[in-house]
Amino acid sequence: MKYLLSCAASGLLLLTASCGGNSGFKAENVDRPFIPVVSDTAALRPLALEKLPVGAIKPEGWLLKQLELQRDGLNGHLGEISAWLDRNNNAWLVEGGDRGWEEVPYWLRGYSHLAFLLDDPEMLKETQFWIDAVLASQKENGYFGPLNERNGKPEVWAQMIMLWVLQNYYEFTADERVLPFMKRYFEWEMAQADENFLEDYWENCRGGDNMWSVVWYYGKTGDASVLPLIEKIHRNNADCTNPARLPNWHNVNIAQYFREPAEMYLLNGDSAMLAATYNVHDLIRRTYGQVPGGMFGADENARIGYIDPRQGTETCGFAEQLLSDGVMLGITADPLWAENMEDVAFNSFPASMMPDLTALRYITSPNHTVSDSRNHHPGIDNRGPFLNMNPFSSRCCQHNHGLGWPSFTQALAFSTNNHGVAYAVYAPNEATVNVADGKKVTIKEETNYPFSDTIRFVVAAQDKAEFPMYFRIPSWAKGAKAYVNGKAVGTPQAGTYLCIDGEWENADEVKLVFPMELTLRRWPTNRNSASVNYGPLTLSLKIDERYEKVNSAEMAIGDSRWQEGADPQKWPTYEIYADSPWNYSLVLPESNPFADFKVTRLPWPADNQPFTLQGVPLEVKATGRLVPSWGFDETGLTGVLPREDVPRAVDVDEITLVPMGAARLRVSSFPTSDK
Repeated sequence: MKYLLSCAASGLLLLTASCGGNSGFKAENVDRPFIPVVSDTAALRPLALEKLPVGAIKPEGWLLKQLELQRDGLNGHLGEISAWLDRNNNAWLVEGGDRGWEEVPYWLRGYSHLAFLLDDPEMLKETQFWIDAVLASQKENGYFGPLNERNGKPEVWAQMIMLWVLQNYYEFTADERVLPFMKRYFEWEMAQADENFLEDYWENCRGGDNMWSVVWYYGKTGDASVLPLIEKIHRNNADCTNPARLPNWHNVNIAQYFREPAEMYLLNGDSAMLAATYNVHDLIRRTYGQVPGGMFGADENARIGYIDPRQGTETCGFAEQLLSDGVMLGITADPLWAENMEDVAFNSFPASMMPDLTALRYITSPNHTVSDSRNHHPGIDNRGPFLNMNPFSSRCCQHNHGLGWPSFTQALAFSTNNHGVAYAVYAPNEATVNVADGKKVTIKEETNYPFSDTIRFVVAAQDKAEFPMYFRIPSWAKGAKAYVNGKAVGTPQAGTYLCIDGEWENADEVKLVFPMELTLRRWPTNRNSASVNYGPLTLSLKIDERYEKVNSAEMAIGDSRWQEGADPQKWPTYEIYADSPWNYSLVLPESNPFADFKVTRLPWPADNQPFTLQGVPLEVKATGRLVPSWGFDETGLTGVLPREDVPRAVDVDEITLVPMGAARLRVSSFPTSDK
């Protein structure tokens, strides 16, 4: 057996075992999939996990349903209604035109990735139209797209997003225009004087997006001439390495810039850079992340004193966190990033949109009991109707929300450095992977996870192939079991990877069982409130939701714009109100907190959409006591959590809990009573 030393985020050295063995199937627990010893002459450190090309992973089951809803909903039709995507005199199509900033690349990044995943002819045609225009826009000096100047200096944030569009496009099409195009643009960037480079606010916080495009390009070409650009970006980017201070507290920026030092680590090998990324992730959550759902309470910007679970995250923030978690999985293979991705994807992201994905909320919170069109400032750090479900709920989230589910899909399977395959995040899909000796296999993952505890992997291969398969065992999955072709293998340990190595052939099957049980999390900073988990799912009070349709044109915020001729009546806004009490404390006896809890499995929804109150296939009965003084504040916003000594009602009521991802109105961080 081989061992190598790998540097963990904490700075400790861990022994990481590679999985070997040629007779039968051998299973063992490892901290990480195999990572090769780094050569002193290597231009970049190797990625721990290699992303599969776009199109190699085919979503199935409930995940395919989410992507189909996205296609049929707002993201798939935004080009028909958003003025920012109007082709007439659009600066991404004609030089000197209008609307040349982030909206087109934001939308196209999610829309095109969705087109590739679904292999949808009409969407592919629309994607090709925009990408051809982008590729044709490059100047002799290498610059491309609209010229956005701030104080006389070129601002390149929009170009950073468009590079990601081109990366996914290249992986799907192998269009030979893309790599030379990117090389010329990187040369233009390297030629810019530092005093003119990344000087504006947004680009200065998000240089990591640009850095990752350089990493991607090098991985495809081996052309080291562009690597000095990584250091140049890091030198000019906002400083994310201070252990006690963040460069700014804007929620979407944090979800993007936290990974920038880790990308720099790939170039210089400095473990302090990797540790800095972990520190940013932890720092924001120590203060503003004392809430369930994987994120933090920042609204627009995190503020001193505003830490209650009624504070929320932009839909943009959820989507960018999913993307960043996937990048961090590639860099480190650390299960932390897989668990955070699942937390956001299963518990926070679905509830930020209407069940049919035709409208979205700008801000979604762990405790969110009204979704109206009022201005709730200063309760939330935005002025305007930011809690309703509006197809025009701010032009950033409106165009960028389509990034979320495709980014999650892309992280479902990775290649490993020893020609194997790694599964760190789970959902139904079929992945085609190149393994040892240049052989290709297709592996179908069959599951209703996270609503089921069982996951099956079935291998389809023309020839026998020997390679390792790595499976993350979730930290909560005590007593996990693994089987190959019906026979138990290994002793899976929570928080590690189970490596199963052997000679695989057609129809071989791996079955994983992750026993789910109720667990409790306390949030000391937020009045010692409690959240209940069932496996990877966080539970919320089930609140009867009353939807009221209102006119989108009247409720649109200031920076939304309709295309001429678009009909707002076809894209309505919805307000959501509680039609049942929500101000409950959760009864948790000290001796046995879950004594009165009962878990019930419900039938799988016929429409394959589990993230609704009508379709969710799991509910839990519990007991609660009303807190009469806990209500809405003077702005109409959900009140902050009551003090622990505030009176509870004498009567104890049976209440129902459901996964919070299915609840557009929810209380998922509860005050408690011990009896």
